Amino acid sequence: MSFSPLIDDLIESLRCLPGVGRKSAQRMALHILERNREGGAVLAQSLNLALDKVGRCEQCRTHSELPICRLCSQPERHMSTLCIVETPADVLAIEQGAGFKGLYFVLMGHLSPMDGIGPNELGLDVLISRLSDEQITEVIIATNPTIEGDATAHFIHQLISQQPSLQTINVTRIAHGVPIGGELEYVDGGTLAHAFAGRKSYT
Repeated sequence: MSFSPLIDDLIESLRCLPGVGRKSAQRMALHILERNREGGAVLAQSLNLALDKVGRCEQCRTHSELPICRLCSQPERHMSTLCIVETPADVLAIEQGAGFKGLYFVLMGHLSPMDGIGPNELGLDVLISRLSDEQITEVIIATNPTIEGDATAHFIHQLISQQPSLQTINVTRIAHGVPIGGELEYVDGGTLAHAFAGRKSYT
């Protein structure tokens, strides 16, 4: 069975969300149309506004409607420490649970040659330029403890170590408590705090 073309288009559009299949999208679409058209209108307006106005922070690359995001603009942050994460959701998880007060650099993914994601897509040229220009003494690599995350962390460490001007930077990796194969945004705050406290230097 299919609905009218407009309803079918709405259902298909909702399927772009992670974890939403045909049935879930159908329930969402019908709920909006039958019971909450006002809420649907607010959702559509908010979505359009966010897509139009939200870009990336020029310093850390996270989502921001301003050229420099709120975290990068805070003068009380520790400017000498930079934490590298895969996604904006990881920034939120660390802010909520790890007690980290430094700055961030968001890769927006991890190395995946089969998907066409290489160093340029992750902004690693921007990262090296930032490390060269700022007084950063420690880089904490907090990519996810997955095969891809570990490979990305190793690549970043090698990239930094090959730059003569960056030899004084201590490169560390978060350690204890984060389960192998897990993702930071789903790890509880206490575990994240432990992982940051137990970070280890690359040798």
